[in-house]
Amino acid sequence: MSCAVLGIDLPIIQAPMAGTATPALAAAVSNAGGLGSISIAAVQAEAGRQMIRETRAATRKPFNINVFCHRLSVADSDRQQAWLAHLQPYFAEFGAAAPEAIRDIYCSFQEDEGQLQVLLEERPPIVSFHLGLPPQERIDALKQAGITLLASATTLQEGVLAQEAGIDIVVAQGIEAGGHRGVFEPQRGDQGIGTLALVRVLVKHLSCPVIAAGGIMDGAGIAAVMNLGACAAQLGTAFILCPESAANQAYRRMLGSQRAQVTQVTSVISGRPARGIVNRFMVEVGAPGHPEVPGFGIAYDAGKQLIAAAGKAGNAEFAAHWAGQGAALARAMPAAELVGVLHREYLAARA
Repeated sequence: MSCAVLGIDLPIIQAPMAGTATPALAAAVSNAGGLGSISIAAVQAEAGRQMIRETRAATRKPFNINVFCHRLSVADSDRQQAWLAHLQPYFAEFGAAAPEAIRDIYCSFQEDEGQLQVLLEERPPIVSFHLGLPPQERIDALKQAGITLLASATTLQEGVLAQEAGIDIVVAQGIEAGGHRGVFEPQRGDQGIGTLALVRVLVKHLSCPVIAAGGIMDGAGIAAVMNLGACAAQLGTAFILCPESAANQAYRRMLGSQRAQVTQVTSVISGRPARGIVNRFMVEVGAPGHPEVPGFGIAYDAGKQLIAAAGKAGNAEFAAHWAGQGAALARAMPAAELVGVLHREYLAARA
């Protein structure tokens, strides 16, 4: 099946990576023939509008705008206070106090009117959904506006739901992927299906095209998933060391070190399963017997404040260094150069 609807020259998609992908990174990838992406999930609607406009000003090629579609977390004062008490010793280590209260810092495209208005007014070429699907009327409105729609799926059931909702292309996110798992209902568990198996299952059972995502770092990986029927490959971790990304120096050092050889899925940083390079936050805060983690967005409020306190003290052991299982293969080079290298490697692997 073809990804022709995306209007790209190369089967290379740079993952949105909220907080790490920038308009400059996305534009560089798109200008090089791939599909650049940014996420507006972690910013307010008008800031998202500016990111879309900045990307559009830097490229005439297609680009992708990503939003989160999770169910909003329900506040639970007792659960949140127990979690803050659990974090207090770590705040104290850095001369800070744990916050007295935490709140949900993420909006969801499930119900955020501002995001919907921005997308309908700005009409980016492509919009992708992560962590679930929005209401059908929102999907229909975006399609009527001429926007191509992508959605992450971690199982066949999720892929079928996306296809039935009218999604144009399904992104098969394997367990190897860095960052947040796209599981629709994480409280029901995660099947943890690998990229290769998931791609084959979705290609066999869906009629829409499938993009492979998770653990893909080079052209050989792209060729492998294309041989399994994917129409393109989405790479995230591979682009973090590009100078156009927003990754700070600590993140870059970590990804370029031997520490990148070990990643783990954890919920303790954000309140939702996500894969990153193992650090003290995962090992110590997430040690067996910890209190129940608050919901996504609420836990991340506390997590981001602890990350900031540690960072102010020069400690990066609590940072969210999201990365996939192929992180040890990361390379530092400009995004356009990396796209070219990936394409040449892909052609060589297919020869």
